[in-house]
Amino acid sequence: MNAHPTAAGLLQDFSLEMTGKDVEKLEAARDSIPPGTRINVTFLGNEDLEMRLNAARAVLRLGFTPVPHISARRLHSPAMLEEFLGALQAEGASRDVFVVGGDPAIPVGPYGESLAVIRSGILERFGVEHVGISGYPEGHPDISNRALWTALEAKSAALQAQNLPGVILTQFGFDVDAVIAWVEAVRARGIDLPIRIGVPGVAGVKRLLSYAARFGVGASAGIAKKYGFSLTNLLGTAGPDTFLRALAERYDREMHGELQLHFYTFGGLKATSDWIADFRLER
Repeated sequence: MNAHPTAAGLLQDFSLEMTGKDVEKLEAARDSIPPGTRINVTFLGNEDLEMRLNAARAVLRLGFTPVPHISARRLHSPAMLEEFLGALQAEGASRDVFVVGGDPAIPVGPYGESLAVIRSGILERFGVEHVGISGYPEGHPDISNRALWTALEAKSAALQAQNLPGVILTQFGFDVDAVIAWVEAVRARGIDLPIRIGVPGVAGVKRLLSYAARFGVGASAGIAKKYGFSLTNLLGTAGPDTFLRALAERYDREMHGELQLHFYTFGGLKATSDWIADFRLER
């Protein structure tokens, strides 16, 4: 097999992200999404248990694979985690989860970071068989790089100790050079988990940059130009065409291990799914 896939080849097993409010948008996009596609369901502060469950049910009903998020710092207690996982298990939606620290600066309960949830032993009791963890190729606005690496190594080791398969899902970025350098640093640390590179879906440039600023993702003029949009035209839209082609050119399976893509849709599930379907036709 060719060590360097085409850009379209990187899209053979992509995943998407939705919020609890995006059920109708998922239904509208269903015909553009391959059966079985992994759909991550967020765990936001303005969502409740029923919204999250309803979204997971919709993912299953439409023939896709739900990946519910668990936001550690939003959990009030182990009982809240157990209630959520138990409800997911009852729906047949607990096999795959993504565990993240979450936005609150101060935890509302006993879990200060995602590692505490992984180490709790609760996940396996409710049928979890695969766990996603976070990666930050362009850093994090509130966490030092040293702390990020320490956390990634600890989470990888915890999954291995519990014989839980996993994946690293990264924050979205614009800079392929930064992504590739980060992947090589991950592998240099002996972490061999598959990696899903976070990619912004099709979105308005202004909205895209607002999300980038919120997550501390670099969006300098140089990076924007490499990514393929103009900071002087905030009314336009941007897709990840340029980024994916550059990633395909740099990606070497033997050196970088298993890489796939995860699309942050920013509410644009149909626009992103339609774009992917068209782009996959390239050879």
